[in-house]
Amino acid sequence: MVQIIDFVKRQNKEGVEFNALILQGGLEFVKSKESGAWYATLKKTSITSTLNDATCQNLIGQQIPGSVQRVECAPFDLTNKETGEVLTLTHRWVYLKEGETIEEKVIADSKVSMPV
Repeated sequence: MVQIIDFVKRQNKEGVEFNALILQGGLEFVKSKESGAWYATLKKTSITSTLNDATCQNLIGQQIPGSVQRVECAPFDLTNKETGEVLTLTHRWVYLKEGETIEEKVIADSKVSMPV
């Protein structure tokens, strides 16, 4: 299950504003590559919507079947807003519907132009 935790306003290439829902996956425990220590984390992603602000606000807290999964992609730079550090990533987090596979998602995404 994933939970809708927020929504944000974004603009498409033509400058038209739309809402994106912020989704959060379940609690995961990950082992640090450097220290070997375990830590808890929650994976997040966003999906575009055609929903207005009031509807998006009302959806916050709702759970949806599916998961947030890591998908490899072309390298891109991401700036940490808190530290200013620029990271080069080769993956992104995507929402998968319950029963959907990463392979199906990659094929579907390759058919449309997806922002990173």
